[in-house]
Amino acid sequence: MIEVEGLTRYYGDFAAVQDASFSIGEREIVGFLGLNGAGKSTILKVIAGLLMPSAGTVRVGGVDALEDPDTLRTKIGFLPEEPPLYREMQVREFLRWAGQAKGCSAKEVDAELPKVIELCDLGTMQHKVIDELSHGYRKRVGIAQAIIHRPEVVILDEPISGLDPQQIVEMRKVVRSLKERATVLISSHILTEVAVTCDRVLVIHGGRIVATGSTDELAEQQGGGGSVTLSLRGTVDAVKEALSSSDAVTDFEVDEDEALVRADVTLADGERARDELVAHVVAAGLGVFAVADTVSELEQAFLQLTRGDAKATLAKEEKAS
Repeated sequence: MIEVEGLTRYYGDFAAVQDASFSIGEREIVGFLGLNGAGKSTILKVIAGLLMPSAGTVRVGGVDALEDPDTLRTKIGFLPEEPPLYREMQVREFLRWAGQAKGCSAKEVDAELPKVIELCDLGTMQHKVIDELSHGYRKRVGIAQAIIHRPEVVILDEPISGLDPQQIVEMRKVVRSLKERATVLISSHILTEVAVTCDRVLVIHGGRIVATGSTDELAEQQGGGGSVTLSLRGTVDAVKEALSSSDAVTDFEVDEDEALVRADVTLADGERARDELVAHVVAAGLGVFAVADTVSELEQAFLQLTRGDAKATLAKEEKAS
């Protein structure tokens, strides 16, 4: 469905994306994960035909972005971080206009409109003025305008930005349901969102693709077992001895806090490392008051993949844009 080879995009002298190559199949939900300024949005805008590549090739459904950008854009539905809405229009009126603006006939739009309204759960809002809607519902209207012309690829740039927890849960359902009709690309810097929503992840750092795979595969590739904080009853020396002798531990720091000893522990790779550690400290005669996950396996992998000066990259991209 999507083939990207050697994609490079410059803003002036700054290379926002450098030699990116990847492929995405039909009906996949793929997350583009990276720090702010990593190049996620630039890659998605090139795929959407909103920016031209400085070098390399981008093909969507066999259509080349440079050779036939107009046809490529018809295959894409795009939702930027801030939905492009005419807020003085009613939801249904706006969606009908958006469909025709994207080349559909009035008859085609009217046939598709009920499906889109149901998919985005806009039934009770379809006759309301967009400006009267909450931020979460405006995001849904943004998705609806992106899919009204039945594109083969739907691109969502930070779709949960600004949503409250309940809206995030509802948005996840909407995004997952899009897989039934299109390939879905999502840009995000929120690890948990990518882990819950996406089938596969592309990790971007400094404008380069540094890893790809499912969240479990990324954690396994980086050997990241996550980390936990333990609150233990016992002496500092006893805690250090127990942690030093555990195969589930790769590193730790210990602080004494009155009657309890707090230990920040980096776990070895493996699904059972956390359970093995707790069993080990109990067998060593220590009292376990609390165990709290501080960094997940995915977070650990992400931190390892994005080490470096992200602030400099962000500053350059903001200046260039």
